[in-house]
Amino acid sequence: MTKSALVTGAAGLIGSHLVETLAASGSTVVPTYHRPTMNIAELERQFEMIHLDVTEFHDVKAIIAERRPHEIYHLAAQSLPTESWTDPWGTFKANVDGTVNVFEAIKAIRQNDSSYDPIVVVACSSAEYGASMTPERVPVDEEAPLLPLHPYGVSKVAQDLLAFQYWAGFGIRSIRARIFNCSGPRKRNDVVSDFGARVARVSKHGGVMRVGNLETRRAIIDVRDLVAALMLLAKKGHPGEAYNICSPQVVRVSEILETYMEIAGAEIAYEVDPALLRPTDETIILGSTKKLTEHTGWRPTRTLRETLADVFDYEARNL
Repeated sequence: MTKSALVTGAAGLIGSHLVETLAASGSTVVPTYHRPTMNIAELERQFEMIHLDVTEFHDVKAIIAERRPHEIYHLAAQSLPTESWTDPWGTFKANVDGTVNVFEAIKAIRQNDSSYDPIVVVACSSAEYGASMTPERVPVDEEAPLLPLHPYGVSKVAQDLLAFQYWAGFGIRSIRARIFNCSGPRKRNDVVSDFGARVARVSKHGGVMRVGNLETRRAIIDVRDLVAALMLLAKKGHPGEAYNICSPQVVRVSEILETYMEIAGAEIAYEVDPALLRPTDETIILGSTKKLTEHTGWRPTRTLRETLADVFDYEARNL
């Protein structure tokens, strides 16, 4: 029997790569979107894209009841920490209410069909750790205290604990994927995609590039390695458990800029823009993936330079 997979937030970086990989593996994919963060035409050429606002319970329930997916990858979210400072209400509505609606829809369907038992992989975040991620405590494991430093991180803690609660209280097989910094072609509004687009633009047209804090250190995983981890968690992850998904390689943000200049073959003038500095920011973000590897066998396969080269090529083509 062909497995079916529902992907909420399919028109984002992770979702778009996930639906393509799921389809290539033979799954029947149900991709949903609300506010695309990529050119959705790239997916519409391949899939029937279904509009779904996860904050509308009856719509969420209707599509799950109709399609009865074996796997649900819940990625739909307001995913920008910066936006969460200006719109914490919208952030909580999308991230918390949307998660409740997915689980409540499954609960409601089970009232008439007790055999319905999907696996639900919830895209949580490293932002949940926040102040726990000090240089002396990294790489953090899944037992580290959850001390988020912005409203987005708080909303992800709520989402994470909701996934656990629906497993503990109702037996809905949830997997909590705590995703660390991730990038790749189609990404928007992170340091990798922003730098890639700006370097491509300035190297072609000239000018001065604006940057934020260059001293923070990040472990950035390629989206294709992340997708592989999510799919392995759906197959081998333990329900109710949380898993870090992170690159083992840490770099200073300034090194990302330097690598882009090497890839572009150009020296780029840049200056720090105070508007790009956050009120609070983790000095280093790095997570242990020991548990993920032990339970699923997952290991990353792409280097950061390969990711940056692919992002630069994508951004240069789309100038």
